[in-house]
Amino acid sequence: MNRFTKGITLVQNAPKLNRSNLLTALETIEKTAETSDVIVFSELSLNGYMLQDKLQEDAFTLEALTSLKKASEQIDIVIGVALKEESGFYNSALYFSRGKLIHTHHKVHLPNYGMFEEARYFRAGHQIKSFETPFGRAAMLICEDLWEVNLLEDLEDEHPDFIYVLAASPARGFSDEGLEIEKTWHELLQKAAQEMQAVVIFVNRVGFEDGLGFWGGSRTLDVDGETLHQLPKFEAVTKIVKR
Repeated sequence: MNRFTKGITLVQNAPKLNRSNLLTALETIEKTAETSDVIVFSELSLNGYMLQDKLQEDAFTLEALTSLKKASEQIDIVIGVALKEESGFYNSALYFSRGKLIHTHHKVHLPNYGMFEEARYFRAGHQIKSFETPFGRAAMLICEDLWEVNLLEDLEDEHPDFIYVLAASPARGFSDEGLEIEKTWHELLQKAAQEMQAVVIFVNRVGFEDGLGFWGGSRTLDVDGETLHQLPKFEAVTKIVKR
């Protein structure tokens, strides 16, 4: 993370199931712009996770997000959104920098089992690509993308310096030893950092929606897979982290 001169703001919050999240995000960005290089939000942070049939009315077009372009003149922004394009609706991660949208990642692996119904509402993306930022080469993944066994093969030729992982992971597997889903996630994040020799920035949301509780635990890992910073579980926290 030594390419960042000021630091990274991790926004571990509980988005609402409506479009008011954009205004809240802009307020958070404004508060941190002078003290951070990049601000990172979670998966679908502009919409909430359990959109279902609300997707038709609540999804954003890129034209509706020009305020984020303007805000990125002061700070780079990584944010999750339900995005409406001519071809359909996508669960997307956007990277804004210096007044421009410089990369869009559409979630490739859409879960469609148990509590998850993403494939019913969203179209899948087709590739995972890295891109240049003012702080080095980056890649963005959304939640289930990291669980696919072919992920590192897809990224092998992309050589990212940083991997941003945006998640809306519900809490599962409570035991005396801790939260099983957190252990699984940490192993996946470690593997990505070590095999790609990249710094990993993971932001997971908190809060409750339609019976689902999201556990948070956002963190950053160095190229050796060692945890640099970790946020608490089940608590809304906005924190600037530095190496």
